Amino acid sequence: MDPSEVEFLAEKEMVTIVPNFSLDKIYLIGGDLGPFNPGLPVDVPVWLALNLKQRQKCRIVPPEWMDVEKLEEIRDKERKEETFAHIPSPYYMELTKLLLNHASDNIPKADEIRTLVKDIWDTRVAKLRLSADSFITLQEAHAKLDNLTLMEINTTRTFLLDSLNYMYKLRTNMQPRSDAKSQDY
Repeated sequence: MDPSEVEFLAEKEMVTIVPNFSLDKIYLIGGDLGPFNPGLPVDVPVWLALNLKQRQKCRIVPPEWMDVEKLEEIRDKERKEETFAHIPSPYYMELTKLLLNHASDNIPKADEIRTLVKDIWDTRVAKLRLSADSFITLQEAHAKLDNLTLMEINTTRTFLLDSLNYMYKLRTNMQPRSDAKSQDY
């Protein structure tokens, strides 16, 4: 799975919009959306919110967690704890990127939010690399990946799998073969 596929999954997350148009319910395979009334908040998938925003048909309300104070708490908690802290959205990085790229005018303190999310991301990826390094160094058999997002797993998956495959090959080449013929007659 590549980052664009993870972003596609993130676009299915629900976000609140405030429409400036009237429309009855929209009946989609994934479920019904609406009705849409001017000034009344309604929850829609991110892909629809971005589409409506680009056509200037709504204002996007940022998710509850996309707040400077809450993100500072998460960043500080992430820096203090050795394990991965709980993240309020499994797609925090993707949603931040999408919403700030397409609706930054609807998000207060957008630049600060972008910086905080990048700090959280960098801290978590550094922890993940350290964890992967110790996992390989200690030749562990399994790892626990609590509180990691799909994008974080995908960023280190290739490196980790390649490293483990090389370690496996090295270990199997070092062990004597059991089917080797004895020279005893």
